Amino acid sequence: MTSSPPILLAEDISDDVFLFRRALSKAGVRNPVQVVTDGEEALSYLSGAGKFADRATYPLPFLAILDLKMPYRSGFEVLSWIKSHPSLFDLPVVVLSSSAQKLDQVRAYELGARSYLVKPPTPQAFLDLATSMDSFYISKLGTSPFIIEPAS
Repeated sequence: MTSSPPILLAEDISDDVFLFRRALSKAGVRNPVQVVTDGEEALSYLSGAGKFADRATYPLPFLAILDLKMPYRSGFEVLSWIKSHPSLFDLPVVVLSSSAQKLDQVRAYELGARSYLVKPPTPQAFLDLATSMDSFYISKLGTSPFIIEPAS
């Protein structure tokens, strides 16, 4: 187990999980990525229920990346659940969705998303996204929660 704070990625499309992990790696981000593949698993992870009860193995993330269109519970339902739990009030949630619909964006922000990003169409665009996420945290927080290693 690493002491680096994890990123929780709630994504049901394995190709998108692969692209996201690869982009983070290429951007030098070394935080562990915990992946859940549906909305129920996201709630279980965040609440420490079931197989996620061991917080040494499954610590609370410092950042959640959330797809909207997932099985069992949608990203909107997960956002609503997070908003109803005061212990998760400070958890930044970034929606990463294929939907560019304004109504989805407005609803996500109303439910507490800190950012809404449309899934990039290419691997290079995923890399640019990963790099900009680190820059965003540095500009907003004055520091980055990402563990960055220089490229060799």
